[in-house]
Amino acid sequence: MKNIYEIKKAEEIITPALIYYEDIILDNLNKMIETAGDRRRLWPHVKSHKMEKLVRLQMEKGISKFKCATIAEAEMVGTCGAAEAVIAYPLIGPNVARFLKLQVSYPKTRFWAIGDDIEQLRILSAQACEKSLKVNVLIDVNMGTNRTGVEVEKLYDLYMECCKLPGLSLNGLHCYDGNHGIENYEERRRAVEEADHKVFKVVERIKQSGENCDILIMGGTPSFPCHAKYGNVYLSPGTCVISDDGYYHRFQDENFVPAGILMTRVVSHAAEGYFTIDLGYKGIASDPQGQRGRLLGVEHAVSVGQNEEHWIWKMESGYENERPQIGTVLYVIPTHICPTSALYPSALVARNGEIVDEWLVTARNRKITI
Repeated sequence: MKNIYEIKKAEEIITPALIYYEDIILDNLNKMIETAGDRRRLWPHVKSHKMEKLVRLQMEKGISKFKCATIAEAEMVGTCGAAEAVIAYPLIGPNVARFLKLQVSYPKTRFWAIGDDIEQLRILSAQACEKSLKVNVLIDVNMGTNRTGVEVEKLYDLYMECCKLPGLSLNGLHCYDGNHGIENYEERRRAVEEADHKVFKVVERIKQSGENCDILIMGGTPSFPCHAKYGNVYLSPGTCVISDDGYYHRFQDENFVPAGILMTRVVSHAAEGYFTIDLGYKGIASDPQGQRGRLLGVEHAVSVGQNEEHWIWKMESGYENERPQIGTVLYVIPTHICPTSALYPSALVARNGEIVDEWLVTARNRKITI
């Protein structure tokens, strides 16, 4: 794959460097829209890139709704003038007041909070009423990740109780199913279908009780093609916009090509058969467990250790003479792009093998102004 990532005038670039490939990103966006069947159904997550430029690029494609992990990301989306933004993280502590300020500061964007606990939502209700505000709320459903969300068996009772809270306007559910990252598509599809039908039964019961429950935001990158068969749901992929080596190899049925690459250099030959590159774990995501990225163009190199600023490799026996020379520019596809992007203040943007722009990681920090 190295040939599609090589950059001209690489000698001018300080390493390690994060590079986004605009043409691949555009291809991934087109695939995402095609999979959804209608760009209006997409509610993509911005956490993978945290970039205003990429939000605007998606808006040019007709995507108007976005999912956020932080108040800063939501502020970024509001700055872009997006139609809808959901903060897919429970509002606790100072974030309640920050959310209300966000809603007032960007009136053109309809913001949504999520909640999975009645006491948590009572606090949001009280503070909204103090400011004479109405807050849009989606109940967060535990689809099996056991991270956040109310269990499906308790969903109806919580939803109906929250409908009574003043200052809140309930109109749907947030259903993230990170537990459905199953490599085999048919197994993944069956697992998603089983979980979705349990949720749909509760939705029908809520509607029969006279309450609104029209917005269903479902899935992530691995599962959104499975949810797409249901015309009544919004789809919230995220990683696929940039993609990474982990998803590229695990979910080959989706065929989203990695568009975020790390440029690095060989800095040392400290021992026979060894070479070290300037890409330590301060420059690439430390999760998931195992190797953090795929080194391109050096087929018989094995990772043996990584430190803050260094990554040590060793050539397999019999291939020592293929060790790259000191100063050689190399390229690494991160296993996980989302936290990798957040390690850099900006990404260089490549088009046709040349660096043509630089995009700030706008919401890299937890706070922009709010």
